[in-house]
Amino acid sequence: MLASLPVAALAQLVPDSFQVPTTYVAKTYKLVPLGPAVAELDYKAYMSSIDHIKKTQGGNWPRPDLTMADQAKDMAGEKAQWDGRKSFPYAVLTLDGSKELGCFYLRPSPKDGYDVVATMWVVKEEFDKGFEDQLYKDMKTWVAQAWPFKKPAWRGREISADAWKAVPNKAASK
Repeated sequence: MLASLPVAALAQLVPDSFQVPTTYVAKTYKLVPLGPAVAELDYKAYMSSIDHIKKTQGGNWPRPDLTMADQAKDMAGEKAQWDGRKSFPYAVLTLDGSKELGCFYLRPSPKDGYDVVATMWVVKEEFDKGFEDQLYKDMKTWVAQAWPFKKPAWRGREISADAWKAVPNKAASK
């Protein structure tokens, strides 16, 4: 979720000339754009791991009172961000597409020195199996090889929450 900034206020994260990858396929999972097509799978995934996601990601999302109507609105926003090339959220699915294992996000960085923020979460069941570590390794390689970013911030992995807070924000004029 990209809180606080309206989609229209964000600049494009990648240039028009860049071909945005719409899938990533690994041995045991795949990534597809997060949006209305996977809304039900996404809702089931995060609602199954509310406490775990809050613990590993910080913040107050997801809340137990979220509804499918809330989800539909969120998924429309995710699709609009994608379509506007402003943010690239992915659902991490089983290879057959029947279950969501988590999500991976590439969002604009609000901090100096970083051009993108890469974050992820996985459901508790997959986290307990060590899947998040594998996803991180795979995504780190994929971002380095397939995306145009020079300095991604792997918040929660390579930079702690406290260290991230200490990084100066980008000037509003940029």
